[in-house]
Amino acid sequence: MSKILDEVLAANRRYSETFGDKAKLAMPPARRFAILTCMDARLDPAKFSGLAEGDAHVIRNAGGRASDDAIRSLIISYKLLGTREWFVVHHTDCGMETFTDDVMRSLLRNSLRTATLQQGKWVDPGVNEGRPDGEFIDWLTISNQEKSVVDDVRHIRMHPLVPQDIPIYGYVYDVRSGKLMEVKEATEVGRPPMHRAA
Repeated sequence: MSKILDEVLAANRRYSETFGDKAKLAMPPARRFAILTCMDARLDPAKFSGLAEGDAHVIRNAGGRASDDAIRSLIISYKLLGTREWFVVHHTDCGMETFTDDVMRSLLRNSLRTATLQQGKWVDPGVNEGRPDGEFIDWLTISNQEKSVVDDVRHIRMHPLVPQDIPIYGYVYDVRSGKLMEVKEATEVGRPPMHRAA
């Protein structure tokens, strides 16, 4: 076994020993909201939004983007599990700002090995070991955090399966301070139509 696997299983054993009343948590989130955010390891949605187990749905992907799969999860969260408010939370210093679709596609064509960022440029350790399949993926990269939050909130709001009465809030999490900073334009776009400012 790997060291990481050993550590994870040991941590799980300790956690399960004091699991207690968590076995009685209901499937629907108690606070009836969902967060779409980035998978970046520096973000702990439970801590930055005051969550305990069972409180809210947290949907994570690279960049916290409103991909088809993220929207699928939000719709399930509402339709079957009763969430009534959604947050889109991107963050400063996001890795999705460090490359473009073309860069990712080129790296994958070259090699499937892990690339490294050197002096602001992605460098691939392999040569001629890649595949062209990355050409068919929209990598949902980010060039401007606030704009991407607005774009994602708008994309969710305009989806035909998203109910119009759900408020969708837009924020950027600051990885240097731990603060959530509202993107006012995103929150306005995400406001239910009947509650928008005239």
